[in-house]
Parts: sequence; C-alpha cells; structure tokens
Amino acid sequence: MARINLLDDNTIMKIAAGEVIERPASIVKELIENSIDANARRITIEIRDGGTSFIRVTDDGEGMDKDDLELAFKRHATSKLRTIDDLYKIVSMGFRGEALSSIIAVAEVEVISKTANNDVGNKAIFKNGNLKNIENVATTDGTTMIVKNVFENLPVRKKFLKSNATEERYIVDIVTKLALGNPQISFKLIKDGKLVLNTNGTSDEINIIYQLLGKEISKGMNFLKFEEEDFKFRGYFSNNNIYRSNKSYQYLYVNNRYVYDYKLTKVIEEQYTSILPINKHPIFILYIDIDPSLIDVNIHPTKQEIKFVEENKVYSLISNHLRININKIINIPNPNNVVDKKPDNSKYPYIWEINKNNNTEKRENDFQVNENSLFDFIDYTTKDFKQNLINPTNNKEYDSTFLNKNDSFKASTDEKYYENDNKILSEFNNLKYIGIAFNTYIFFEDSLSETIYIIDQHASHERIMYEKLLNQYKNESITIQNLLVPQIIELSPSEYLKAVTNIDQFNNIGFSVEVFDEKSVILRGIPLVFGNPNGEGLFLDILDIIEEKEPDVYSTNIEKIMKIACTSAVKAGDNLKKIEVDSLIRELGKCDNPYTCPHGRPTVIKFYKKDLEKKFLRII
Repeated sequence: MARINLLDDNTIMKIAAGEVIERPASIVKELIENSIDANARRITIEIRDGGTSFIRVTDDGEGMDKDDLELAFKRHATSKLRTIDDLYKIVSMGFRGEALSSIIAVAEVEVISKTANNDVGNKAIFKNGNLKNIENVATTDGTTMIVKNVFENLPVRKKFLKSNATEERYIVDIVTKLALGNPQISFKLIKDGKLVLNTNGTSDEINIIYQLLGKEISKGMNFLKFEEEDFKFRGYFSNNNIYRSNKSYQYLYVNNRYVYDYKLTKVIEEQYTSILPINKHPIFILYIDIDPSLIDVNIHPTKQEIKFVEENKVYSLISNHLRININKIINIPNPNNVVDKKPDNSKYPYIWEINKNNNTEKRENDFQVNENSLFDFIDYTTKDFKQNLINPTNNKEYDSTFLNKNDSFKASTDEKYYENDNKILSEFNNLKYIGIAFNTYIFFEDSLSETIYIIDQHASHERIMYEKLLNQYKNESITIQNLLVPQIIELSPSEYLKAVTNIDQFNNIGFSVEVFDEKSVILRGIPLVFGNPNGEGLFLDILDIIEEKEPDVYSTNIEKIMKIACTSAVKAGDNLKKIEVDSLIRELGKCDNPYTCPHGRPTVIKFYKKDLEKKFLRII
C-alpha cells in the first residue's frame, strides 16, 4: 500500500498561504501593494480588532472587470509576468500571483471593483478558497477588498496571533512603511472607527516624514543624493542629535519597494561610528532606483528581501558618498535644558495654577524634595551631581570621619548610615584612593594586603541605579519627581499605539504619563532615583525596547529597569570628582550584588603586588 499521498487543492492552498500570510498585517500589505500597482492615488485602510475580524482596503485605481475578477484569485494568476524573462525586469510591487489566493484560503473575502471603461462594477464573494457568487453592482472606479475572520478556518494559526493592540501596531508599521515609500499617494488608516494615520499624497517627501515620524525627526534630517549610470539614490539621514535605541526608524526602498538589507544598514551605520552615543542608531529613509536586471527580488514570498547583482559596488558608492558628506550632517548639540523663552504652561492641563502676578506655583500635593529624601536618591551624573549632592556639613547622617588625612576608606561607627554596608566596604576597610584612569577606571590601593582594586564607574553606577529602582518596584514604593514643566511627546502612529498599550507599565516603573491627544502623550514625572535626566529621551529609550513578544509583566519591567539604569548611569569618560567617587563607592557597598552590572559585566577587579612584580621581572 502506497504511503505517499497527493494533497488536495484546499490543503495545498492553506499550506502555501502560510508562507505569504503570517498575520493580518500581511494581508494589509498585499492589498495595499495591489492598489499601488493599480496606480491608485488614494488608499483607505480600515481595520477592527487588530485586523482579525475586519479589514477593508479601498482605492481609486484602475479596477478589474468581471473576467479579471474571476481569474485574479486563482493560484499563480498575475498581470505582471508573461515569461520567466519578465522576472528580471520587475518594477511592480506584486508579481508572484500568490497573495490573493492565499488570502481567500485563510479568510472570507468580498471584492467590489470597477474599471473606467465599464458602466457598472462587479461584486465577488469568496469562502474557503472558492468563488461563491459574482454579480453586478453600482460603484465608483477602483477596488474595495473586504476581508473578514482571518484564520477562522485555521485555529492553530489563530492561536499564535498576538493581542489586538500588538496586531494593530504591526498594521500601522506596514502602512507607515508603504506610505513613506509612496509620498505621491494619499494614505488613510482607520482603526475601530478612529483615524490614526493620514497623509496628503503631495509627493513632498519631507512633508510625509513630518506627517508620519513627527516634527523633531523631520527637522533633524539631511537630504543627500547621488547618481551614476543604472543606479541612483536619494535619502534623508539624521544628524547627530536625532537617534533611536533600535533600528526601527531605518527605511530602505529599492525601486519604491520597502526591503531589508542588513549589509547595507551596517554600511550606513559604520559612517555614524563615534558620532552617535554607544548603542544608538541613526534614522534614515533611503530610496534607491536601479535597473531591475541588477537586482533579484524573487528571494522570499513576502518580497521584502533582495540581492544586488553588484552589491559591493552599491555598498561602496553609498558608503563613500555618505562619508564625504557626513560633516554636513553633524550639528552642534543644543542642550535640552536651555530655555529660550518662558514656556506656555496653558497647554499642560491639571498641573499649573497661575496667580494674579502670573507666577507659576505647584499644587500642595505635588511631591516636594527635602534634604533627607534627596540624600537617598543622589544623582551621580556629572551634570547634576553638584546641584543634587547635599553639603556634608548639613547632613546629619554623613560620616565626617569617612575621609581621613590619608584619603583612605575606614569603617564607620555610624550603624545607621552603614546599615547594609557588608560587602564591598568590608573588603575596602583600608583602601587608599589613587586616582582615575581614562575618566573611567577608579584605582584604589590596599597596602596591607598588597592589592590594587579597579572599579568601572559606569558599570558600578548601573548596578546602583538598577537595584534602587528594582527594590522600589518590588515594594511598590517608587517615588516620582514631577517635572517642573511637563513634556508633550509627539509620537509616530506606531509609537503612539505602543505607548498607549503600555502606559500602565510606564506608570508602574515610576513614570507619570498620560494620553494627551491622538498622537501625543504628556510626561509629568519620572522616577526620582534618576535625578533630572532628559525625560523625553528616557521615555523613548524604554519605548524602543518594549518587546513585541509580550512577556509577562514582571520580566518586561526587569528589562526596562536594566535599560533605564544603563541610560541614566555615569558614563565612561565622565570626569568624576573625589567626593563623587566617595559617594559612588558607599552606594555600591549597599548593593545586594555589588560585583556585576545588570548586564553581567564586572564592576570591580583586583590584582596583587606580586602580579606587577612578575611583569617587571622582580620575581619569577
């Protein structure tokens, strides 16, 4: 008896659909690309429940007549290819003839379409991969695709979908990418009856960047272009003041198609080396026009991966041009804390009270910092240390014998102050401060044990900040310091949905943040443990690292806490004063784990006098 079976057409269609349709956002992408290929000038996308129950894409494109409508949903039916040779001159978004057949295999579909040459349009209904009905209808030119109950006939696939909010963000992300790549088309995205994205289709690229990515990003972009035979590029590259903690704001378009090319991304990022802070990434929107015969777009069913025939030449041209022009991109930073004019407090509701003399006063229930509480939350960053550190002579808990005439650390008799100092300080009883190398490594000598200790100031401060916030989080006692001037943070549509979805988690880790309008949030406070950092930058850093995989709330917060600690900690290269070093060591001694930073790097290493003597051949 034969063990090999031929699969039926329905099973084949569902298996093939899995390569093309991963989630509702995949359907939205394929339908929009069809509208683009149909020369649409206006595209409207409507979704409900994250696209799982309802997707509608309406365009004013060329439309389909009855014959095309009956053929378009069959497997490998396409208007883009005739022969295999056509594959090497593709300029359209779609060409494989798999998308529509895949969509009707996983969902219920209704199509209404009309061409300019016909007086009436046609309406077709598909279920379980088959055409159920087609009839004439009165409609305008163009096509409307309605998709319902995605993966309802594939319950296993449906289980792997994320929450509606996450699926919505995937859709917003793909619409944003397609809109940035096609500024000549007006895009409108409606979520559960609410408009969340709208572009005007004026072909003005910087205007589209402003509409989709926000004012701050659009202001920080620099335009570059380069042309040669068979190849040209133009693009917008961020200056050294605009960056992100991940690569989600890097957009690459080849012949108007949004694609991934990790090698090219690396080539661009290499030009920003030493220009941006460590672990920060530039923002860019790069458009490449190239002879279609010099690329291969038929690598993956999603058509988002390509290969350049002469990739080294392409990478070299872009790298060289960007390197030559990088000085045009660099700007002198403008400190965020410099206020050029008196802020307009009227746009910050609920927090300001204006008296007759136009003086601004905080409400009585706003958090007030006092000496005793401030000492427990010293900000060690060099820019804020002097203004935040309490004068030792005014602090009753400060151990005046801590620094002796030999600049050595001595164990204190003040039990209250050193209540938890049972780790590093117990080993540092006789340390003499030597100095700091490279504004990063703090050196101490213990002459009794003939040992040298080297402390990494950044890793140590990370550990201190991490444990303080973590302990406050576990004890539900995070202290929030209200910002003197609340910050309205304008977000892209994708960022906005992400922020709104996770707003409770932000508040749980010590932020005071609220929805402000349909594209902004208002930041009123940050965890007091971080002193006075750039609130907006801190908020965006955390927003960038929120996982789409939606782990449990506790582990999510742990990761965020680690990131915040790293962001706010003293940096390698910061010039610390002696009194700052003293405070850093005391606080490190209070940590549960003073020996590694939250990422596992060592905070302190030691070596012995005999190690030096071996290096100098004093002993063998």
